[in-house]
Amino acid sequence: MTTTQAEDGKAERVRRHLEQLIDTSLQPHDRLPPERLLAAQLDVSRMTVRQALDSLEAEKRVYRVQGSGNYVAERVIEKTIRLTSFTEDMRERGMTPGARLVTSGTEHAGPEVGARLGLSPADAVVRINRIRLADGEPVCLEAVHISEKRVPGLLEEDLSGSLYDLLTTRYDIAVSTAQQRIGATVVDQADAKLLEVAPFSPALVIERLTLDQHRRPLEYTRSLYRADRYSFLIDIER
Repeated sequence: MTTTQAEDGKAERVRRHLEQLIDTSLQPHDRLPPERLLAAQLDVSRMTVRQALDSLEAEKRVYRVQGSGNYVAERVIEKTIRLTSFTEDMRERGMTPGARLVTSGTEHAGPEVGARLGLSPADAVVRINRIRLADGEPVCLEAVHISEKRVPGLLEEDLSGSLYDLLTTRYDIAVSTAQQRIGATVVDQADAKLLEVAPFSPALVIERLTLDQHRRPLEYTRSLYRADRYSFLIDIER
């Protein structure tokens, strides 16, 4: 075994130790033990400890504060590009999904929403604004639009769970495919307050047009995700 291989092995051992510490003993934003202490406890060099910390920082498991130390990062929710609901995404990751209703009601579709849903601008749509939660923490703001004719009585239902499940059980409507556009933005003061982040924090904006089992436009949703808590994983083949 070469010296480089030996050092890599030590760094991996330190990394596993830190991962266990993060997973079992520490909470987000808790400080990790000092590098000097870790090096002494694990009988490795500080350079090896830094190598392990660099690896964890690259994966957003930890973050550094200059002159203060290393801290546990908030868990980043990684989503693959599949047609799933927010509720399904969170449950797949062992997290508890939730929703906090901000506003709901009916309104005219208007030119943009009407064009996406195949409606006249004067047609009525149900609009639902919610804060989506992961383990009780805000990670997303969503504004959902659905033709009122397709979902009579929807606003009288419990809107704290999966909307897709509700559409299936109450209206016998199943989602089949979707078109989705992802962009980058920053949050304004009002959205920052709802997401519990600083104004002008980076965010992902996602526009989704969902089609039903008959391939008819069903739902147009605009979602704003905290960039520090959400990322997308795309598999690309040649």
